[in-house]
Amino acid sequence: MPSGPPPSEGQRGLARAIHELREKAKLSQAALAEQAGLPPSLLAEIESGEHDPKWGDVRRIAEALDISLEALSELAESHQIDQEV
Repeated sequence: MPSGPPPSEGQRGLARAIHELREKAKLSQAALAEQAGLPPSLLAEIESGEHDPKWGDVRRIAEALDISLEALSELAESHQIDQEV
């Protein structure tokens, strides 16, 4: 049984964006999690869209991927629009 509310639909775009950027950087989930200072299981949940990340977690992921929060947000939004079409 899930321990919290389901993730918002808006986070699915973020999940896809993080996954895409991680793969472009040729990083495993474990490697990105380590660079971002997050537990690998948490990153896996964020990437799968099962967990709404905290603002600080998103910031650390963006820093580990060497991308601005603005660029990450724009990519996430574009993925969200793709899902709605």
